[in-house]
Amino acid sequence: MIEVLWLINIAFAVWTVFRTRRDIASTWAWLLVLSVFPVIGFIAYLFVGRKISNEDIFSIRSEQESFRERLIARQAALLEKHQLLLQSGRLARARQLVSLSSSLDDAIVTFNNRVRVFIDGQKLFSEMIRDFDHAQDHIYVEFYTFYADELGHRVLAALERAAKRGVTVKVLYDLSGSHGTTYKFFAHLEELGGEAQPFNSKSNKRLSTPRLNYHLHRKIVVIDGKIGYIGGFNIGDQYVGKKAKFGYWRDTHLRVVGQAALTLTGRFAMDWNMTCRKTGKTRVDLQAMVARLNIERPSDPNQDVVMQIVSSGPDNENYAIRRGYESIISSARRYVYIQTPYLIPEESVLEALVIAARSGIDVRVMIPCMPDHPFVYRATEYYAKYLVDNGVKVYKYNRGFLHAKMVVSGENLSSVGSANQDYRSYRLNWEANAFCYNEVLTAQLKQIFEDDIQDSTLLTPEYFAQQSNWRKFKQYFSRLLSPVL
Repeated sequence: MIEVLWLINIAFAVWTVFRTRRDIASTWAWLLVLSVFPVIGFIAYLFVGRKISNEDIFSIRSEQESFRERLIARQAALLEKHQLLLQSGRLARARQLVSLSSSLDDAIVTFNNRVRVFIDGQKLFSEMIRDFDHAQDHIYVEFYTFYADELGHRVLAALERAAKRGVTVKVLYDLSGSHGTTYKFFAHLEELGGEAQPFNSKSNKRLSTPRLNYHLHRKIVVIDGKIGYIGGFNIGDQYVGKKAKFGYWRDTHLRVVGQAALTLTGRFAMDWNMTCRKTGKTRVDLQAMVARLNIERPSDPNQDVVMQIVSSGPDNENYAIRRGYESIISSARRYVYIQTPYLIPEESVLEALVIAARSGIDVRVMIPCMPDHPFVYRATEYYAKYLVDNGVKVYKYNRGFLHAKMVVSGENLSSVGSANQDYRSYRLNWEANAFCYNEVLTAQLKQIFEDDIQDSTLLTPEYFAQQSNWRKFKQYFSRLLSPVL
């Protein structure tokens, strides 16, 4: 009898997984989960395994197509001027990455961007709130996490002050990432004329949107179409070091003043308008926003950062951010530095790192010293060991929790945003990164990485050899589940 039930379970597992097109790694991982955990596995699949609906994909793509159609003429002009800017041989890698991101995501090139780097949450949110208090027309806020805690109330109070004086305020957040935050939290903001809604959901209840495996992971703020923020910080007390579990929170975020703020507006507007189809909230006028994007030549190419805002998500199989990472790694000539809280790379990224290291490139990866998700951290340790065994220098950041998502290489290539080095960011989450082409910014980010090394431990083969057999087993087992973590 047990054998019959087991065979029936296997048959249902095969039917469940293969009825939807997915990559091989994810297919085998879900087969393992459904076979080893018959009841729990199917419940987990119901909530986190099912793919995004065709209706939602159509809604998202229609918003993007509407936006991009309006940008065709302006994008062509911007790219033409960008080609005029990048003519010398030493900038060939930047031209290659610009072309790749333009092809995969229609990411337009923006100039005249002044960038300030934040690695401390207290300083970041103090500056952001000051910008809110000086906003004159609109504030758009889009975060994976918007907690109803001390920092959350502080940010919300600033948004309420802006709404009270007539500024258009819109807040978009992820239900799963903002667990504990209810609709009532934003009730007074809406009384004052602002609007808030959970991404791609008809209500504020997580169970009403059962496909919990797909998260709005972007962290974007735009003020008046002139100032933009993008990076890894979310809104919550842990992100300003007020959670004992994590201690000091080390992250990276950019404040951008310039043309890129308008492309961030476009990214927010597409996400917001798609959700409005379900909630009936007021849409953002994309046509008016596009009309404001000027295409003047760079005023100071040496100081102003050339930037592309690159997006990816489950609605698009071009995987623009992941392939951007691959391009940076595979084209490196001297060094590649990477910071990521989760190191569970797909095979293409993993082998690109190994090939670079084996070719004599200085490849360094920095990960946290502690887990925030046990299975994810054990899988991270597994891949860290693999990279160490293949010549990559892997550092464990010891001062607190490292949450930065940064890649820096060469003289003028860098990426800062929301996308981790893991399967979830590559394929399942909606992500946004700033790909930047500027020598001064690249040098600054490289120096930040090197400063962080002073608070880190270089992992060695001996370090992993001393770990217990039980810990090694958890690493191997977690690695098998990595496509569904």
